[in-house]
Amino acid sequence: MATPPAIPVRVALVNGNFEQPTVNNWELLPDASQTQASRRVPGWLTTAPDHIIELWRSGTNGVSAAEGVQFAELNANYFSTLYQDLPTTPGTKLYWRLYHRGVKGEDTMALDIGAPGSTVEQRRFTDGSTAWGYYTGAYTVPAGQTLTRFEFRSISAAGGSRFAGNLLDGVFLDTAPYVLLTKTATPAGPLEVGDVITYRITAKNEGGGAAENLVLTDTVPEGATFLPGSLRIVDGPNTGPKSDAKGDDQAYYDAAANRIVFHLGDRATAGAGGSLPNTETQPAGTTVEYRVTIDRASGGKQISNIATASYEDRLGATPEPLASTSNEQVTQVKPAADLTVTKAADATTVTIGQTVTYRITVLNTGPNDATAVTVTDQLPDGLAFLSADDTTGTYDPATGQWTVGDLAASAATTLVLRAKATKAGRISNTATATATEKDPETTNNTDTVTVCIEPARSCCDPCTAEK
Repeated sequence: MATPPAIPVRVALVNGNFEQPTVNNWELLPDASQTQASRRVPGWLTTAPDHIIELWRSGTNGVSAAEGVQFAELNANYFSTLYQDLPTTPGTKLYWRLYHRGVKGEDTMALDIGAPGSTVEQRRFTDGSTAWGYYTGAYTVPAGQTLTRFEFRSISAAGGSRFAGNLLDGVFLDTAPYVLLTKTATPAGPLEVGDVITYRITAKNEGGGAAENLVLTDTVPEGATFLPGSLRIVDGPNTGPKSDAKGDDQAYYDAAANRIVFHLGDRATAGAGGSLPNTETQPAGTTVEYRVTIDRASGGKQISNIATASYEDRLGATPEPLASTSNEQVTQVKPAADLTVTKAADATTVTIGQTVTYRITVLNTGPNDATAVTVTDQLPDGLAFLSADDTTGTYDPATGQWTVGDLAASAATTLVLRAKATKAGRISNTATATATEKDPETTNNTDTVTVCIEPARSCCDPCTAEK
């Protein structure tokens, strides 16, 4: 599959179907050079000395237009040549197509292409008056040729009349399709684990011919998970959620390949892409959207991906497969640290005056190092602080703050906290850990222990601790 070269200059052929200006039956009109005329034929020039071009309306003399509702006759008042001079990019392949028909019998016309003043005959067409002949071909712009003349020269007309001969319609000259992909990611980073990224990809056909069988694919980036129900056509044919699709644009998530697939353009189906016209016809192109959730494994890393479009150039004799890639979108993800707290007491039932020993362990299960780790464990009324042992941090009994500091991923540390039981009753207290980094799982960063403190001489039912 070929990758299109740099965007060539589009060949802006004007009024190829001769639809302007509108005529009734048939009419002789000045060519585009006659700017003083209130009505003239846009785009086209003629070599006829009177600068007159003849346009017919469909149905005139029993002839229907090949495309649209109007067409031209080369022989207006003279055997002449119709032409346009168009900016071109050297090395670019130009595709052409046209319809030709005789007026009173067999007429012959030539197609000449080249630099103004030195065109070269490409082909001759001879057709009778009963049906339109349809022709296609290609022309490669030579080196240094930035202006190319595209002309139709009357060779002969049935009966030799200079006033009647060589009908012309449906003239097309342009470059191959060129799909340009632009991708955005919002919101801009850095983001947190668990945040949602919205990707939008716009496909514009900056070439000439339509991009056929247009299929856009985008692999869900590593470290992210596709958000079901987020596929949407934002702009272009059949905008709206996938569930609202009526047939023009189709999209689905390919779970096996972990990728998004959009079939885009006119007449797209669930099984194949459609046709995307160039930006002269559809300036905004078509824009699609999907969303992903940032996985825990992406903490402290970046998420990046590139969208790809495959399509076909069908202007030539056989379809040519082409492909385009978008710009890369990179999203930075902030570090994340999952802190797990486990708290236990050496005894859950004590009497007043005894010592209660707690062991509080904090484990960082990652994925990144945790910084400025703090565990809050305020002793409740009924427990009097005695001592605290911790080789990696400090405990302040006044605030209940255990300052751990930094804790590497997969590392753990334990605080041994001793307190004297001073008041009878069921006493619960909780240890809660926090860090600078986002905790992707907050249900495990707290733990609570309940201790029953009984009077020195029990006079009632035993106190049963619960954890």
